[in-house]
Amino acid sequence: MRVLVAGASGFVGSRVCPALVRAGHDVAAMTRKPGDYAGAGDAVYGDVADEASLDDALEGAEAAYYLVHSLQDNDFEQRDADAARAFGAAAARAGVGRIVYLGGLGDDNDELSAHLRSRREVESLLGEAGVPVTALRAGIVVGHGGISWEITRQLVEHLPAMVTPRWAQTRTQPIAVSDVVRYLVGVLESPETTGRAFELGGADVLTYVEMMRGLARIEGRSPVIVPVPLLTARLSSLWLSLVTDVDVATGRTLIDSMANEVVVRDDAITTLVPFEPLGYDDAVLEALGDRARAGRRSGAVA
Repeated sequence: MRVLVAGASGFVGSRVCPALVRAGHDVAAMTRKPGDYAGAGDAVYGDVADEASLDDALEGAEAAYYLVHSLQDNDFEQRDADAARAFGAAAARAGVGRIVYLGGLGDDNDELSAHLRSRREVESLLGEAGVPVTALRAGIVVGHGGISWEITRQLVEHLPAMVTPRWAQTRTQPIAVSDVVRYLVGVLESPETTGRAFELGGADVLTYVEMMRGLARIEGRSPVIVPVPLLTARLSSLWLSLVTDVDVATGRTLIDSMANEVVVRDDAITTLVPFEPLGYDDAVLEALGDRARAGRRSGAVA
């Protein structure tokens, strides 16, 4: 079928496009700079901040993937809400059969962070104009280029010793980006997933400290990790900006989300798109391998 991918150049979108092409779909890769696009599918101009551009981008699409967010912006909640509402309305005008969206895992009964609340709001707004939405909710996605994963990797690789705030003891269920892509492509082949929300997770449930220790073990490192429960979110974000390439605003937004436990409570997706997701160690090895290959292509690894 004809499928539009919004966010085609991003961390997940750049992997979804070739996977959809391999599955036999006609992919329109939506980008603000079609002339610079070198990925899979046919580049089409579209900008979620420019609603008029979305009508042309979505023309002829039978399904659309929405893999866009504005995490780096201070007003990301409003920007993401406006963009989702515009995209959903344009999809309805174009007669799109359904929207597939990748959001954030988190218990609705919990006091969700601004980031996770925004992810859930976008999920709702995309379907406001009547197009059914298939929402996939994931926690930490392990893969080269993912912001949350890069924080983990850079902390472990840059620091022989580190202090960890209370959020480092929060449980999460990390999932390999390759498995996220398998689910994203798989739901398109499963009509039963239309209009439903699903939770995604890998084979292991770990705390953030356990994730860092696991990566350190795989890389042959032995950092000293000292818990400091009173370390504030603001100080944590400043600390991250000093030792990683994640800016303060993004770091603060992600740290606030790390207070929320993000583990799978409902594994219904595993019966509709059946396969065995990778465990954390294998996801790490895959991410490190992708990073090494990217470094060889560019001539250097940062």
